[in-house]
Amino acid sequence: MSLASNQQATIIRTERGLTISGTRITLYDVIDFLKDHYPPKLIRDKFNLTDEQINVALSYIEENRTQVEAEYQEVLKTRSEIRQYWEERNREHFARIAKIPRQPNKEYLWKKLEEQKAERASKIS
Repeated sequence: MSLASNQQATIIRTERGLTISGTRITLYDVIDFLKDHYPPKLIRDKFNLTDEQINVALSYIEENRTQVEAEYQEVLKTRSEIRQYWEERNREHFARIAKIPRQPNKEYLWKKLEEQKAERASKIS
């Protein structure tokens, strides 16, 4: 997404956090890639940003490093909590599903599925 020619790229605060204006890209998204040593041009291309947008984001991060880093750490904590929550829910859900008896008329499908799993496992090993 690019800005209209009469708009200037800025950093705004939205419900998602610090965001590049005219996009849904947060500074925390950009920081993820910076921490993985991606060059700015690759980050720009990854998020389909303009040169102005990526430069404004990088400048804001640099000028407000302490505040942005503190917020980024909170985002990472929240992401981790959400991931843990859903992993636990999925474990419980899959455990309930595993207890459901198989329907006798679908044994052929289950056998085929097990064969495919074994074939994939042998290719990985």
